[in-house]
Amino acid sequence: MSYKFDRRGFLKAGTAAGLGVTLGGVQLSASAAKSDLPLVKEVNLPVIEEVRIGIIGMGGRGNSLMGNLLEMNETVRIKAVCDVYPERAEAAAQRVAAAGHPKPESYSGSEDVWKKLAERDDLDAVVIATYWQWHTPMAVYVMKAGKYAAVEVPAAYTLEECWELVNTSEQTGMPCMMLENWSFRSDNLAVLNMIRQGLLGRIVHCHCAHSHDCIDHWFFESGTGKDRWSAKFLVEHNRDQYPSHQLGPVISWMDINCGDYFDYITSTATDSVGINAYFAEKFGPDHPNAKRRFAQGDIVTTTVRTKKGKSIVINYDMQLPRPYDNRWLIQGTHGLYNEQRDAVYIEGKSPKYHEWEPFGPYHEKYRHSWAKGPAEGGHGGTDMVELSLFVQAVKNRTQPPIDVYDSVIMCVHGPLSEISIAKGGSPVKVPDFTRGKWETRKPYFAVETTA
Repeated sequence: MSYKFDRRGFLKAGTAAGLGVTLGGVQLSASAAKSDLPLVKEVNLPVIEEVRIGIIGMGGRGNSLMGNLLEMNETVRIKAVCDVYPERAEAAAQRVAAAGHPKPESYSGSEDVWKKLAERDDLDAVVIATYWQWHTPMAVYVMKAGKYAAVEVPAAYTLEECWELVNTSEQTGMPCMMLENWSFRSDNLAVLNMIRQGLLGRIVHCHCAHSHDCIDHWFFESGTGKDRWSAKFLVEHNRDQYPSHQLGPVISWMDINCGDYFDYITSTATDSVGINAYFAEKFGPDHPNAKRRFAQGDIVTTTVRTKKGKSIVINYDMQLPRPYDNRWLIQGTHGLYNEQRDAVYIEGKSPKYHEWEPFGPYHEKYRHSWAKGPAEGGHGGTDMVELSLFVQAVKNRTQPPIDVYDSVIMCVHGPLSEISIAKGGSPVKVPDFTRGKWETRKPYFAVETTA
């Protein structure tokens, strides 16, 4: 799979038209770019040439994101870094200096030291790459401090946190972008172009999943089996624990928040047997985790019905042995795309009656302008794309490509799935974070001309 991106050309285009913002080749004025974004106030700040960024959380993910930001030499200055562990914070500061930039100030040593970073008056934006329970509190604090917030997935874990992000962004006028990188995959963007050009007809149904065996490295330490910070969520909750990767491309494919919206969800979970089985087989039946009670079921299946009658099936699958898989399938009245098969079927266009054809030629024909040029950055180049778009938005003082409403709609089936499972799979209504504006809001993500 190929992801291509011309970072330097993209960044140089950022301030070419004053307060304008270039979205996939479409030049919009600042007022036009913001007028389609409901509720959140306009970012009434002057355009800037250099984006000053602070980073909170200097573990593996924070360092990966910092590496991408360091590549943006002419655009970004990392002014401050923070981690609860002093050695991580100092190592990050040294890395910035070794890359030829002024050494940033480092913050560490306590759980609330990050607030000092957020309160600095020489920052335009803060990137948050910490444990889940800190995502919303930090993003809210950053917005209240008058700065753009870029927060790792999931941006919110509870329903209350979803509302807190929306309300804070509306009240302060400061944007909040969840860094959902699968929205920016080249294949997913090509499929979006195909949908918008009518190849699949009227969209009816989607399937998506986050299938990733994470037991031996993400939830628990490899080799020792000791709990990592994320293990507590498996003990305490039964839900879709990692909701956004599935829905990253889906919300734009299905015009969610822009002409359609989630109506209600139903969720069911299997019994929890995989975690105990893993520990019994790897560490022996007497290992505490071989007998420990985990609330989390192995597989969670959530079904969404939208206001306009579409359906989405979402699978959470992170605890059983398996290869990585997203299982995206998007289906309309003229055909469908299947990521697992790397194939499409288009009625009247596919060469054989009701047979799959390779997706590769369609990928190239409908390749998005964001996915052209050499691949750079993590996750096949998607990290660089999303961060560059975020930086451009900060420079131009416009909304980022994923706004607060899209951020929370990609998270909300997490807490709602827990409610539905606890109620035996009963339907749960999805709160309308846009307060009805989804009905008239026009699609804005990755819009580009077809000329």
